[in-house]
Amino acid sequence: MLENRRIYQNLDDKELKKLFSTLQSNTQFYKTDQTIAYALGNRNLIGIIEDGTAKLVRFDYDGKRTILDEMAPGDIFSDMFIPSDSSELLVIATTDCHVTFIEYDSLARESKTNKSAAIILDNLVRLISKKLIKRNERIELLTQRSIRNKLLRYFELERKKKNSKSFDLKYSYTDLADYLSIDRSAMMRELKNLKEDKLITDVNKKITILY
Repeated sequence: MLENRRIYQNLDDKELKKLFSTLQSNTQFYKTDQTIAYALGNRNLIGIIEDGTAKLVRFDYDGKRTILDEMAPGDIFSDMFIPSDSSELLVIATTDCHVTFIEYDSLARESKTNKSAAIILDNLVRLISKKLIKRNERIELLTQRSIRNKLLRYFELERKKKNSKSFDLKYSYTDLADYLSIDRSAMMRELKNLKEDKLITDVNKKITILY
């Protein structure tokens, strides 16, 4: 639905259909766990998650996986947001999803004379700003000195987003370990310690902060 796709904010279906008839764009369907083919390799291309979810994953030279970002409907991705010397990066569908790809140069040219294109470009700038805030949160997580501190800081960030001391983990334990860039076995031991220290409860991946 349009209201879930923030890059299209302030535009209706009719305006979008007319705009996309003039832009260099296409929409592709991806199945769960499929690598999104156009995710990387073209710094002029912007991907928009239309429905479903995906994740940005980095594979280091030793094969270690780190989840850098998770994306929901309305989120965007592009090589423009990624350093050119990064390790292997992939965007992978975590559910069935549709992704629209737009050439940035086409959008920028069209925005000079097309009000709808100008609105999308403005929305794009706002989304990039939010991505920078999200990236700063991630840097804060990764710079925590211990597994315990990473977990507690992650739980605190989720508490603020949900405005509740109880929330469902959006990751599997394996994916959470990859997101926090820590060993899964060590993370599970620390989760057990946090429960024994009565700092959290964990029931079927529903976390409740007790402190």
